Amino acid sequence: MGKQPREGYGCPVGTMYYGGGAMPIHIEDRALAHLKVVIATKLRRDESFTVSWRHPDDQPRGRSTIWVHPSIPLRFVFDDPEPAELSRTWIEELANSANSTGGIMLIAEHFDTGPVPTGDPAAEAETEKVSLGTIEVESLEIDKLKVAGNDVGGGALST
Repeated sequence: MGKQPREGYGCPVGTMYYGGGAMPIHIEDRALAHLKVVIATKLRRDESFTVSWRHPDDQPRGRSTIWVHPSIPLRFVFDDPEPAELSRTWIEELANSANSTGGIMLIAEHFDTGPVPTGDPAAEAETEKVSLGTIEVESLEIDKLKVAGNDVGGGALST
């Protein structure tokens, strides 16, 4: 059984330690895994940049920014022993912000809510496709899901 989420977080929470005596920075494991990829890529290239984030609900209101430099010690510690499945889109969004003058702004993951493929090309060609665009989702509860008139179940999804 996995660890209980820390107060103010809905998922396992990792910690980023930056600098010698710096206070730990708590970030949800999934977000931290994506941030780690982008930071490691930038540091491998000997690039310096900033990382900013909003404080979680259990901390004083506000946001923080750190200057990340290859010569400053950095360590990532994850609560969940299993690595998170990475989203190429989220990594690209974070990498694009890393290359901007404002640096990385840790943002919530976005999900594409386009049409669900049914597996029947003829039916898909006849059906008008509607896309809702991109939305941010913290968690999603589905009681019953039908695709092309067939029950496919339900359950809970979390970020």
